[in-house]
Amino acid sequence: MRTRPRLHGAALAFLALALTVLPVQAQQPDLAELDRYIADAVEAWEIPGLAVAVVRDDSVIFARGYGERTVGSGEPVDEHTLFAIASTTKAFTVAGLGMLVDQDVLDWDDPVIRWLPEFRLQDPYVTLHVSIRDLLTHRVGVAREDQLWIAGRFDRPEVMRRARHLPQVEPFRAQYAYNNIMYMVAGEVLAAAAGGSWDEFIQTRLFEPLGMTRSTTRSAVVARRANVASSHTGSGSGVRAMPHRDYDALGPAGSVFSSAHDMAQWLRLHLSGGEYQGTRLLEERTLDEMHQAQQVMAVGAATRRRFPTQNFAAYGLAWRLHDYHGRKVVQHTGNVNYMRTQVGMIPSEGIGVVVLANLSSSGLQTPLMYKVFDVLLDLPERDWAGEYLAEAREGQGGGGGGNGSGRVEGTTPALALEEYAGTYADSLFGDVSVAVEEGGLVLRYGDELVADLEHWHHETFRGAWREPRWGTATVTFVLDARPRVRALELQGYTEFDRVR
Repeated sequence: MRTRPRLHGAALAFLALALTVLPVQAQQPDLAELDRYIADAVEAWEIPGLAVAVVRDDSVIFARGYGERTVGSGEPVDEHTLFAIASTTKAFTVAGLGMLVDQDVLDWDDPVIRWLPEFRLQDPYVTLHVSIRDLLTHRVGVAREDQLWIAGRFDRPEVMRRARHLPQVEPFRAQYAYNNIMYMVAGEVLAAAAGGSWDEFIQTRLFEPLGMTRSTTRSAVVARRANVASSHTGSGSGVRAMPHRDYDALGPAGSVFSSAHDMAQWLRLHLSGGEYQGTRLLEERTLDEMHQAQQVMAVGAATRRRFPTQNFAAYGLAWRLHDYHGRKVVQHTGNVNYMRTQVGMIPSEGIGVVVLANLSSSGLQTPLMYKVFDVLLDLPERDWAGEYLAEAREGQGGGGGGNGSGRVEGTTPALALEEYAGTYADSLFGDVSVAVEEGGLVLRYGDELVADLEHWHHETFRGAWREPRWGTATVTFVLDARPRVRALELQGYTEFDRVR
């Protein structure tokens, strides 16, 4: 029989010492190399300005800006520069509702009409049964119709009132169908339950306790602030600055302006289980509910190619969820006012990142999130920014829809141009006007959408928006038997009835 050798007292003491005082040291991230990588990527992507903040173990370990606030200005972006954070605003709305859940004021599954008795959707059954959770998980199934707040210029209560005219395009609770307007409704629920405005609640209950002193929900405040990034559109030598648009109506779905520094405090709250600097703002169970899968999302072919080991994708409460190297990622993107945002966390590792860019076409935010994850997790090096950029450039090679496709040559309008002029109305989108100006037709919708109409064929005109970034749209006039103009069909919208 073999016997195990005995360890002498000295050997046992040495082994105990090794086990207690020689733990495996975590790999320290090379933040200088990360800094160089981001700077090179910003230049390669031709982005005017970008800001990044990284959180690890409740500490902000990296925060800085790159490039310019406004192209050609020489004014540098830093960690305090304000950007539009767009749809990453939604998580603040959910956190506010979560605070009311913690106080037993409301429940995630309360019917919306309990708090907003006047709320209506096109389907009476959906109106009666749609819950707060349904709004927050994008499963109501009504049409998205973002032009209501982009071009319609309606305030929040008016957008909510017009929601009764949104078509039910998907079965109720059947699948994920992203909808900003339903998040605007969720903000109105928060306001009704709290007895104040959504803007005031977010400011006093979240921004102030988190020390997010530069963050705001209101465009008028942004206009008074210094160190604000300009919006930009285009790419390469065509990049140009754009004025900020007032998207206060979007509010709970995407109106917040914030900075990398401020958003890092928001990440700290999530990564610390609802506490910030020793003060509890959200119960841990409520934060867990926000980060839990609520609605299954499809994993597309492009995602499977890029992440062959990914197993799932889902939507939580204002957060997209998926796995990355065996860890759950909690993240969301944003795009509004010609700016782009990416916020991402791996809660199990205590790490998070926010990336803010001031160019509408920027796709750099997401690859930088994965680059930060790889650096902090000590994963094999991968040029995420280069891969995404190559795909973006390849995607730009496709041709646009041919201008001459389907055009019938040699036709003329059936009526004199004056007969097409007038006001056209829709219960959802409001009014469109057509007028004769300098021998041609001009269409107007809202403050910015002004198009010069060129006859195309029969009763169809091609509208060239005076603001080039809007491109073109087809406008078709519908005649009755007399003939007289009965309606106008505007591409991307609906049929507007002639107002007599």
